[in-house]
Amino acid sequence: MTKTVVAGPLAKFQAAERVLFLRFLAVGVSSTIIDFALLTFLKRFGLSTLVANTISYSAGIVNGFVWNYLWTFADSRSKNFWQQFAQFALISLAGLLLSNFLILLLEIPLGRMLSKPEMGYLPAKVVATGVVVIWNFIANRVWTFNDVE
Repeated sequence: MTKTVVAGPLAKFQAAERVLFLRFLAVGVSSTIIDFALLTFLKRFGLSTLVANTISYSAGIVNGFVWNYLWTFADSRSKNFWQQFAQFALISLAGLLLSNFLILLLEIPLGRMLSKPEMGYLPAKVVATGVVVIWNFIANRVWTFNDVE
């Protein structure tokens, strides 16, 4: 059995993208911890899932932009800071809408599956987070931080 080896510029591109994606995931983990912790905290104080998720997700957006700007895509400086922040925020807003849609869609059925309707927002949030992280990386890589080679 022979192994196919990708050589040249394509291999370098793939390796570089893999590093960017892993850094993006690491930043995403920190943003997700902030998001989940704040969501749980706000839900315990009686906020609705939609309001709590919007606030917690927004805190994650700010964390994510700062660390992606400073670390993941540190070489992306052809646009000014505020332009990149606006683009990141718009992509994140679309991610928030997608997250809220998925959570509202899945919260009740997943809560019933767990036999704990009041806890359905947590597995719904896990599913939404998985979908949104892929959206956020692709959209930010193509639009916000597209000058990193």
